[in-house]
Amino acid sequence: MSDSFDVIVIGAGPAGENAAGRCAAGGLSVAVLERELVGGECSYWGCIPSKALLRPGDAVAAARRVPGAAEAVTGTIDVAAALGWRDSLVSDWDDSGQLPWLEERNVTLVRGAGRLAGERVVEVSVAGGGVRHLTAGRAVVLATGTKPVIPPIPGLAEARPWDNRSVTAAKDIPRRLVVLGGGAIGAEMAQAMRRLGSEEVTVVEGLDRMLAKEEPFAGEQVQEAFEAEGIRVITGAEMTAVDRPSGAAPLRATLEDGTAIEADEILVAIGRRPATGDLGLDTVGLEPGKPVEVDERLRAKAVPGGWLYAVGDCNGLALLTHMGKYQARIAGDVILGKDITDRASRHVVPRVTFTDPQVCAVGLTAAQARERGLNVKVVDHPTGGVAGGSVTAKEFTGTSRLVIDEGRRVLVGATFIGPGTADLLHSATVAIAAEVPLEQLWHAVPSFPTVSEVWLRLLEAYGL
Repeated sequence: MSDSFDVIVIGAGPAGENAAGRCAAGGLSVAVLERELVGGECSYWGCIPSKALLRPGDAVAAARRVPGAAEAVTGTIDVAAALGWRDSLVSDWDDSGQLPWLEERNVTLVRGAGRLAGERVVEVSVAGGGVRHLTAGRAVVLATGTKPVIPPIPGLAEARPWDNRSVTAAKDIPRRLVVLGGGAIGAEMAQAMRRLGSEEVTVVEGLDRMLAKEEPFAGEQVQEAFEAEGIRVITGAEMTAVDRPSGAAPLRATLEDGTAIEADEILVAIGRRPATGDLGLDTVGLEPGKPVEVDERLRAKAVPGGWLYAVGDCNGLALLTHMGKYQARIAGDVILGKDITDRASRHVVPRVTFTDPQVCAVGLTAAQARERGLNVKVVDHPTGGVAGGSVTAKEFTGTSRLVIDEGRRVLVGATFIGPGTADLLHSATVAIAAEVPLEQLWHAVPSFPTVSEVWLRLLEAYGL
């Protein structure tokens, strides 16, 4: 069978769905290919279930920080109810509820594993056997995301390690959990499991701090909070071996200094790699398994003709759902002939680690700004050091930071740490994306008494 469309999108996660929808809204015929569930990693094994698992513990912790409310919190989290809520949010891993969105936009869904088979040609291995050949008159968009990395530690693969899918789909809470990796996924799931009932949780991070891509104080403050609630954090340590007797628990993880950690499960969260290994990249001159390098219009740089696009995690620019959706909208507009470029993926990336305290950042860290040769001034202020912090919680910890390009007197980076600070972030994103001069930003008056008043204190610390 041979089918022709204006645009073919490989991958129906958030990035792929947005690219397909954007192109279809512009009047193009679109097919989107999906080998698993429409909605992708984020909907079923990433953002949605992970935040559902975090939320019960967050709500209880928030109440316990407020006198009066704290006294009302007398029980423990109902784990069965929490897991049931998680199951409902992922529709019990059934994507039928996602299909009307595609149908309403006249996007053709093709179920099966898609791969490139030359210029503008895509092969689909369909369920039940057989191959379907699709051709794209205008563009092919790759939106295949990433897969977890499992390092070659002796015994690890045989120990049946958890990855992000295993932990977010867990049916039971392990009594003892060791987490390899102190980045966003590892940190979030370590705290979620602890608050849902794990008696022992240990985080092992090979670098000298958790959340190493953020400002140094971010990892330090999260580690301090973790240790205060009984989560053990070991930094600057390499895991050298894992042993689990066949079919039996517990497992034993050994560190380079000889430290042994016994656990019932091990979660590996050291990073992700692009899911491009079996995508037929070699048929168009690209290297399988690597990120697809793109230009500012999201077109594959090494493929002539401007017909191949890559959006979301598979291009390696900014591995976040909202950035993939943004890139998809940009790519869709480019395919439709609009004069537009990606202005955010390399410089204005907002990101939140949903631990307690939350770590919310956008743009560059101070170190990154200096590496780019900018004349940087950094201003800090306690996030809770305003009236809004006092009325929100008895103990509101965390630090807020602005990174300022003195040459242009605009923000290039911001970080907010504290309980429930994620909603502070978009104001910083707007200020950085729009390059708002500090003299103008000074007239954006924060409401009293809110935590957003920390903006006033930061700008005062700068000298305005």
